[in-house]
Amino acid sequence: MMITDEDLLTETLAFNARFEAAVALRPARDRPLDAATMAELRRNRLGGDAPPVRLAQGQDRVLPSGVAVRAFVPPRVEGVYLHIHGGGWAFGSADGQDEKLWRLAEGARLAVVSVDYRLAPEHPFPAGPDDCEAAARWLVEHAEAEYGTRRLLIGGESAGAHLSVLTLLRLRDRHGVTGAFRAAHLAFGPYDLSMTPSQRLFGSRPLLSNSDSLRRTYELFTPGLTSEQRRDPEVSPLFADLHGLPPARIVVGTEDPLLDDSLFLAQRWRAAGAPVQLDAVAGAMHGFTLFPLAVTAREQRREQDFLAGA
Repeated sequence: MMITDEDLLTETLAFNARFEAAVALRPARDRPLDAATMAELRRNRLGGDAPPVRLAQGQDRVLPSGVAVRAFVPPRVEGVYLHIHGGGWAFGSADGQDEKLWRLAEGARLAVVSVDYRLAPEHPFPAGPDDCEAAARWLVEHAEAEYGTRRLLIGGESAGAHLSVLTLLRLRDRHGVTGAFRAAHLAFGPYDLSMTPSQRLFGSRPLLSNSDSLRRTYELFTPGLTSEQRRDPEVSPLFADLHGLPPARIVVGTEDPLLDDSLFLAQRWRAAGAPVQLDAVAGAMHGFTLFPLAVTAREQRREQDFLAGA
């Protein structure tokens, strides 16, 4: 039976309601974010009890720069996708999505290289962007020798989408590298850390992310910076010159506090001269692709198609 857009929306909104209800039943966290609390939250990012599944296909290595990556290399390689994970710059890891990244590697015929960048608050800005920049430069110089191709793509989710754009800008501005990465896939990223209207107005609704949690996250990632200082283009790419960047696909849910970030970035990206596909997913909350929904399956097919054809 064919699943309609209405079916997808109904399932997605029902999931949102269940998610909110489950969060409301959890005891409020009253401890500060000390090292022990951070470790607990990192083990239990989405409230689950089991750690992510690590696949044997994942290959861990440390680049000459000291940056750790995890690579998935299918039998047939027609390009390399530099993947940057999400988690608010303070959570997540390169081995947190092995099953998804291996499916993407096989389906799109890409070697997927995921960056295990340093996390805040132990390593605040610019540590994470520095690591992603180093991994990207390594691929520009070594992808052909390592994987037999110079066709490079980049992308990530949430904080990983933000870091992907910063990486492209750093390659252009610091190293004069444009055109090496042929496309960017950006899922529900924060591109204005001084907070767009949708971020400020979302309120306390607990859909994985909300106004308060975003503020706390920005304080962990960029401690001591004022809102005005967070508008610096090196921190908030929405304020950067976007000329010379590759074609992009930008994805966001309509129930995401970061909705404006994607809408505004798509407009500026297109105005700078590069093609943009913008998908605003009806009813979807922040991070919706982490959950087993029909709309997630559809989104992952579209992501694979975009990267395979870029």
